[in-house]
Amino acid sequence: MSTTAQPEQAATPHSAKRSAALFSVLAAFAVTLLKLLTGLLTGSLGMLSEAAHSGIDLIAASITLFSVQVSDRPADADHTYGHGKIESLSAAIESVLMLGSCVWILTEAIRRIAHRQHLALNFSLWPFLVLLLSITVDYTRSRKLHRIAAETRSEALEADAIHFRTDIWSSIAVLLGLAASYIGERFQIPQLELADPIAAIIVSGIILHVTWNLARRTIDALTDATPIETRSQTRDIARDIAAIDGVLSVDRIRTRRAGPNYFADLTLGLPRNLTFQRSEQITMAATAAVRRHLPGADVVVHSIPTASIAESLHDRIRAVAARSNLAIHDVAVQEYNHELHVEQHLEVYENMSLSAAHALVTQLESDIRREIPEISTILTHIESEPATIERPASLERDRQLEVRLRRAAQAFPEILDIHEVFVTRAHNNGADRIQVNCHCTLPDDLPMSKVHEIITALENAFKLDCPEVSRLLIHPEPATDNRR
Repeated sequence: MSTTAQPEQAATPHSAKRSAALFSVLAAFAVTLLKLLTGLLTGSLGMLSEAAHSGIDLIAASITLFSVQVSDRPADADHTYGHGKIESLSAAIESVLMLGSCVWILTEAIRRIAHRQHLALNFSLWPFLVLLLSITVDYTRSRKLHRIAAETRSEALEADAIHFRTDIWSSIAVLLGLAASYIGERFQIPQLELADPIAAIIVSGIILHVTWNLARRTIDALTDATPIETRSQTRDIARDIAAIDGVLSVDRIRTRRAGPNYFADLTLGLPRNLTFQRSEQITMAATAAVRRHLPGADVVVHSIPTASIAESLHDRIRAVAARSNLAIHDVAVQEYNHELHVEQHLEVYENMSLSAAHALVTQLESDIRREIPEISTILTHIESEPATIERPASLERDRQLEVRLRRAAQAFPEILDIHEVFVTRAHNNGADRIQVNCHCTLPDDLPMSKVHEIITALENAFKLDCPEVSRLLIHPEPATDNRR
């Protein structure tokens, strides 16, 4: 079901963006044509400047239409981060065009004011109707573009929406300029003759303001500056990530935007004793935290193994072993004569030769001493870790061994119960091997150090009484949760 739904879901935002951009082009063309004809018929510089502004918007809308079709293409071998920055490039072109229109409008307005040329206008109701129609169209399409831009996070559509919102104010400025010029001519007020070029200057100021904001955002996008909308969220993202269990520090958060897509790079300090699987879990949790603030963000997490403040000497020893991908256990540290002495068990593959295992231990002990120079001596017990699956000849209950096991357990008052006793018999390399497995019940609040001590003592006592048993495996359970 998901394989058929995903293409439709992916196509819907693209269709909405393309439809909005196409509507914007058609509306811009109609408004530009009306303003141009009206400006030529009336001789109004304000109206001609509005036509120039709308013409720029027409070009910008056409570029936007092209960019939204390209920006939604999936990443390929030549554009591994996608094609989103085409929207920023189109916005840069819009900025240049708008700046050019500002220069022309300002130059013409200043020339008319300085030389008192072309101040007489041919008044009619037509330019007022055109401007009112333009305001209505701009309001409608700016709202639609803003809504679609917010839904699809389209930088190009948002730029168009901003343009058309400013068109409303610039049209109002021209409308007021025409009205003032008409009043000046009608009632012989010479000062109002300059209303039209002054309105043109106001329009150019609005265009310049929009151009500056657009250019600044475009430069930020093209130079991978932190997006303005994410700067206020960075602290919240860092707080959410720092709250994840296992994260020691949030060293760096970098965000950038390419079209509608966000990219985030995180550098996190994680305990160096973490397993690879646990690190992956934390990475996924950090990614989810970022996407709660930046939906759909492409997140890359770089983890730095870090020694925590609460790290014990035992943890430091295990960290050195883990760095070499070695498994150690039963680490014991003793201090006498102001010197530290370490005992540890190292697991190696059962088919590894003694010389290879000894070389491995020698290197590990050297690494530990270099990392923790306060350690004086290290004694490593080498154990073989089974790498083959045993196939016992039988799995059965042995009443005699079970009775002897329960009798041995009576010497330990902490042991409340022995149950699920099973015996496996195997024949390996010409010798019979007997293994006894059982569950034992102990008090809930008994420390694990004491649990291990009791189990080890029971194993020794039972094997002393039953030397034919090669191994006793005991699973401890709390009194409130066992399988009796």
